[in-house]
Amino acid sequence: MTKKLIIALSLLLLPLLASADPVEIDGIYYNLIEETGQAEVTQNPDKYSGSVVIPESVVYERKDYIVTSISNAFYDCSDLTSVTIPNSVISIKNFAFENCSGLTSVTIPNSVTSIGEHAFYGCSGLTSVTIPNSVTSIGNHAFYNCSSITFVHITDIEAWCMISFGNYSSNPLYYAHHLYMNGSEITDLVIPNNVTSIGNFTFRGCSGLTSVTIPNSVTRIGNCAFDGCSGLTSVTIPNSVTSIGNSAFTACSGLTSITIPNSVTSIGVYAFSACSGLTSITIPNSVTSIEDFAFSACSGLTSVIIPNSVTSIEKGVFNICRGLTSVTIPNSVTRIEESAFSGCSGLTSITIPNSVTSIGRSAFYECSGLTSVTIGCGIRDIGSWAFTHCEYLEDMYCYAEMVPSTNSQAFYGFYVGNATLHVPAESIDAYNTAYPWIFFKEIVALIDDDPKPTGVNTLKANHNVYPVNTYTVEGRLISNPQRGQNIIRMSDGTTRKVLVK
Repeated sequence: MTKKLIIALSLLLLPLLASADPVEIDGIYYNLIEETGQAEVTQNPDKYSGSVVIPESVVYERKDYIVTSISNAFYDCSDLTSVTIPNSVISIKNFAFENCSGLTSVTIPNSVTSIGEHAFYGCSGLTSVTIPNSVTSIGNHAFYNCSSITFVHITDIEAWCMISFGNYSSNPLYYAHHLYMNGSEITDLVIPNNVTSIGNFTFRGCSGLTSVTIPNSVTRIGNCAFDGCSGLTSVTIPNSVTSIGNSAFTACSGLTSITIPNSVTSIGVYAFSACSGLTSITIPNSVTSIEDFAFSACSGLTSVIIPNSVTSIEKGVFNICRGLTSVTIPNSVTRIEESAFSGCSGLTSITIPNSVTSIGRSAFYECSGLTSVTIGCGIRDIGSWAFTHCEYLEDMYCYAEMVPSTNSQAFYGFYVGNATLHVPAESIDAYNTAYPWIFFKEIVALIDDDPKPTGVNTLKANHNVYPVNTYTVEGRLISNPQRGQNIIRMSDGTTRKVLVK
């Protein structure tokens, strides 16, 4: 063994050797480190009970020692009722107060910089805790199963959230809610004005939280910040906030309304998903991006106005918003993505503006209440199942002179056999030979009385015929059209060649 290695091992072992024999001073046991003049509170063989006051310093054999840390000293001391931690302590180590079920309150002084793993785990009698802004490290499950906590004051949430959680350092904030939320009914929360960011997963699972005021200093609400706060009934987002993270308010089922300030430019994936109590939402013109599933499963939402700043309605944004009866899509939108409004069974009509060039697959899937659909002249592509299971559709007004590209599944189901398709007069023949448009009960020309985002003025022409049978070019009867050329026999006895792409 090299000399350097021997010296290194000696330095590592020095504190262990120094604290091998705890000493008792005025009823408290300490590990004393003579070389540094530090003292660490350690276990009492008979366990601590009642009220314990830890001094800032102790004297042993005429030498002064500063009390700088607490080891697992109070582990399983169920009869401990209170403890005073002096300003000299900088570290509360792993398991320090684990299972101190009789402990009702604790004040952590400004000198403390780290709180170890399981430090207050299982302190079921603990009702409040103040974590000072000096703390930069909080260990995994530090306040886990503190089931009576109703008040938490964290003086610097941003610093608190930017820490490493042991084995979870690759995703350090994932278990942040276990610090004090698991099983707790937190109702009151103080967020001070020096906080600039509410980090990922910060208050996740605080089901007892009923209200929160976010100060004007906050610019970002992180991913899953209030995820699962089902008791939250109101929240005010200040004008300082510019982004709302993914799943920030997911499953906040108690929220009834939300106003997003003009400072916000992006709303993250699943940001308000499953907020079933939400009945109204105000989205300002500052928002340029509403990400996937942002308002999905908001079953109480009745109306939405999408601002002119938005250019795309992303995947599943209003998926399964069954209470939605009114949607305003602005002319700025060019794309409606997959499943954007699928399952919105309360919608009875929808107007898609001229600016929209593509409607994604399943965009209006199972919008069973739809009776009228208006599609502007800019449409070029309609995805599979876009209007599948819209069983009560009566009229579709399509202002595109060129037949939009689609496939056999766009209007899957026999309901189109009861609906009328309204198209520009000069395009009737094109629609009459295009699949699956030919399955509409009739294809007629647009007139002045029709909804007209383009101002088309044409004469009405009735084509009251519909497909009866489908054959291959060889004359074989088939149940569904196949890719390539198909022969369609119409109800008036005529046949048509249709190309399925």
